[in-house]
Amino acid sequence: DIIENKKLTATAIIGLFEANADGDDIEIYNDKGEVIGTLYTLRQQADKDNSTFMAMSDFIAPKSAGYKDYVGMFAVSAGFGCKDMVKVYENDNDDYKSIMAKALADRLAEAFAELLHERVRREYWGYATEEKLKTDDLLKIKYHGIRPAPGYPSQPDHTEKNTIWKLLQVTEKTGITLTDSLAMDPAASVCGLYFANPKSEYFGVDSIGKDQIESYASRKGMEVKEVEKWLQTILNYDYEI
Repeated sequence: DIIENKKLTATAIIGLFEANADGDDIEIYNDKGEVIGTLYTLRQQADKDNSTFMAMSDFIAPKSAGYKDYVGMFAVSAGFGCKDMVKVYENDNDDYKSIMAKALADRLAEAFAELLHERVRREYWGYATEEKLKTDDLLKIKYHGIRPAPGYPSQPDHTEKNTIWKLLQVTEKTGITLTDSLAMDPAASVCGLYFANPKSEYFGVDSIGKDQIESYASRKGMEVKEVEKWLQTILNYDYEI
């Protein structure tokens, strides 16, 4: 039904920007070299076996390097039309088809994000033009670069989606919106960043202390309590609601 009657519509937007790391954060520049936004990142703090405490800013050349690096952003959806499908199934009391429609839309969005990342590497950004990987190798992430998403272990802060939406004009150009809780609508949507550094890797920030929360809040221009609300699941201390 989805394929034959074209019940779902997919859409996407990407952007590649000049950037440099400034401490734990990443400054984004326009073509005039002016700062047009900042991606704020969190650094690992928890004790562990090795002495490397990573932040996503480590994957971008620092300002002191004397040259511009790049970072990418994206938002994709395969969920336009899903609500209408689900409404029909629910009116027919067909819970199975309702669940399957939402699940398939989610899987199609993830597949679209994977396809788009491959084209970014090979074409749009073009830092891996010779890449030829089989499906198993793609699933094992044997390519250079990562596409971490706000709200996930490498950057648990959902509020970072706001920067992506602003710089890419996501809502205006795709129709994908953010709710008050910063969930994406349609739900079958994916957003994130692109890093091309061959040493970039996925990691978990894990637990962080109040010292970093206070620094992070100050840099973002947010109240500490607001940041604690968004990052409550990774705080290594008790906080007042």
